[in-house]
Amino acid sequence: QVQLVESGGGLVQAGGSLRLSCAASGSIFTINDMGWYRQAPGKQRGLVATISSGGSTNYADSVKGRFTISRDNAKNMVYLQMNSLKPEDTAVYYCHAEGVTNWASNFNSWGQGTQVTVSS
Repeated sequence: QVQLVESGGGLVQAGGSLRLSCAASGSIFTINDMGWYRQAPGKQRGLVATISSGGSTNYADSVKGRFTISRDNAKNMVYLQMNSLKPEDTAVYYCHAEGVTNWASNFNSWGQGTQVTVSS
């Protein structure tokens, strides 16, 4: 079983910055893709950014140029640096990871979510 724990959310004014962190733990053999998703009230959960084990990244159009995803493979962690935040970035942000466990089974795990609120 693989657990993900996010941290770093909070309340920030528009134009400000926040950095989210996510730590993966458990019976991890390897992690392939890691990513961040978000869900605003009344909306479906959607992609923010993903990063492969090799460092290839993918971003939602709405965050390109403002958000940066990175990871530390040695620590099984993924980060999301969020700059120039807008009120429409307000949402619960979820960490996601998929890979292989020590028992050679695939895992696909989500964190519990962290609230990001951007005031105007």
